[in-house]
Amino acid sequence: MSRVCELSGKSPMSGNNVSHANNKSRRRFLPNLNDVTLMSDTLGASYKLRISAHALRTVDHRGGLDAFLAKAKDVELSAKALKIKKDIAKAQTADAAPAQA
Repeated sequence: MSRVCELSGKSPMSGNNVSHANNKSRRRFLPNLNDVTLMSDTLGASYKLRISAHALRTVDHRGGLDAFLAKAKDVELSAKALKIKKDIAKAQTADAAPAQA
């Protein structure tokens, strides 16, 4: 299982542990990933995603999974999140088409 957030694209960073004697050894800074289930209002379905705590706060701030994915860049999203985004867009266009007719 890769340590990359499915919504924001956050991945491990590298840096140094620095001792009191100023000795440096390499270390990794891992993202705070959580397994969460998010509900899509448009599709009426829930999806299990592995996202960072920062991305979860952003989803709440933007008003849900649908709003987050509408504003998110495709480059940052995982393949699973991209499929959800396309399904939401397809469902929204299908809902808008009968209203215009």
